[in-house]
Amino acid sequence: MSFDAAVAYLGELQKFGIKLGLEQIGALLTRCGNPQRALRFLHLAGSNGKGSCGAMLHSMLHAAGFRTGFYSSPHLVSVTERIRIDGRAVSEAYFAELAGRLQPAAEAMRREGRAVTYFEFTTAMAMLAFAEAGVDFVIWETGMGGRFDATNIVDPVVSIITNIAFDHQKYLGDTLAKIAFEKAGIIKPGRPVFVGELPEEALAVIRGRSEECGAVLTAPAGRVGRLRIGRNAGGRLTQQFEYDGHAIELSLIGPMQRRNFRTVYEVMKYLARTFGFPLERALAGLKRTNWPARCQEITPALLVDGGHNPDGLTALRQTLEEVFPGEKLVFIFGAFADKDVPAELQIIAPLAAEMIFVPIQCGFRPSRDPQELAAFVRSFGDCRVRTAANLAAALQMSENSGRRVVAGSLYLAGELLAALVKQSEVLDL
Repeated sequence: MSFDAAVAYLGELQKFGIKLGLEQIGALLTRCGNPQRALRFLHLAGSNGKGSCGAMLHSMLHAAGFRTGFYSSPHLVSVTERIRIDGRAVSEAYFAELAGRLQPAAEAMRREGRAVTYFEFTTAMAMLAFAEAGVDFVIWETGMGGRFDATNIVDPVVSIITNIAFDHQKYLGDTLAKIAFEKAGIIKPGRPVFVGELPEEALAVIRGRSEECGAVLTAPAGRVGRLRIGRNAGGRLTQQFEYDGHAIELSLIGPMQRRNFRTVYEVMKYLARTFGFPLERALAGLKRTNWPARCQEITPALLVDGGHNPDGLTALRQTLEEVFPGEKLVFIFGAFADKDVPAELQIIAPLAAEMIFVPIQCGFRPSRDPQELAAFVRSFGDCRVRTAANLAAALQMSENSGRRVVAGSLYLAGELLAALVKQSEVLDL
C-alpha cells in the first residue's frame, strides 16, 4: 500500500464517524496480536492541555534517556504526526506499511458488520508501531472523552487528567460533572492518577472514581515563583521560573503552560522514583519542549494558536496579555459550526484592533459563516471587522496591520503551518 492509498483508505473510514466503546478496538487488537500488552502507557485525558502535557512528558523522558512513543490527534499538516517515535513522526513509507498490514483485519471486521472507525484504525496502528520500536514509555492521548475512547483499552502506568471544561457536549454531557465522569473513565484500579487544576464540581467526580478504584490521586502542590518571560539563545520565546526548588526553563509560553507543567511535574516525580532516574536531568528537557500551534510565534509579527473552545481561547488571551501587555492585535479567526464561537469571540475581542473572519477549509465538517461571525462581533465590539475568502487572502490583506494572531481552530492553524513552516518543524518535536 502506498502512502496516498493509506490516506485514501483512512478517508473512507471517516464515513463510519465516531463510535464510543471498546469492543471494536479490542477485537481489532486481538487480530493483530495485542501489541498493547508489551507497552507502558502514560494515559492523558482532558478538555485542553493533553498535547502540551504530552510534549513536556516526551521532552523530559527523552532528556532522562528513555525512548518514547507519542500518539496524539488531530494532526496539523500530516497524518503521520499522530504517531511519533522518539519525537519524530513516522515516515510516510512506514505509515503506509502499517496501514497495509492492518487493513485485512479491519476489512474482515467490516464484513462481520463491525466497521472500524478512522480513530480506532490509527490507534491500532500506533500500538503496532510503538511495540515494534520497543519504546520505554508511550505518551497516550485520548481522542475525546475517556471512558469509551478507543485509547482506553490499555492498562496504563499512570492516568493523567489535565483539565475539565466545556467541549464536545453532544457526546460527553452538558455539565462539568458529566464531562468529568467521562474523562475519569481512564482511571484504572491501583494505578496512580494525576490531575491539573480542576473545578471543584469536576474534581469531586474524579476523586470519587479514584477512591472506587483504589487509585492514589495527586494534584499540583507547588507554587510558581520568580517568573521571567524572555527569549532563548535561538530567539524563541520562553518562560523561566522557580518551582519546588528547581530552576525551570520552559519553551512553551503562557499561564496555561505553567499549569500544565505543574501537573506533569508530579507525574515526573513519580516516574523518577519508580523507575530510578534523576528528576533534575528530566526537567532539563523542558527548555527543548516543542508543541506546534500553541501560541506559536511564526515570526515576531505573526502567531498561531489552535485553541478551539472557550477554555482554550481564555488560555490564549491570558498568554497574549502576559507576553504583549496592553497591545491591540489583529485576529484572523475561523471555526467549525459545532463550536461555541460566540463565547470564544467575547473572550478575545477586547484584545483586538481588528478581526478578520475566514472559513475553515475542511471537506467533512461545516465551517461557521464568516459573515455571521463578523455581524456578531459588530454587535458588541469596538474593533474593525472584515471577512476574507480564505486564510491566504486574510494574511495578505492584514500584512501591514501590526501583530497578527491566527486562532479559532487547529485545522486553521494547520493550514497556516503547512503554508509557512518547514514540514519537519511541525512533524518532529
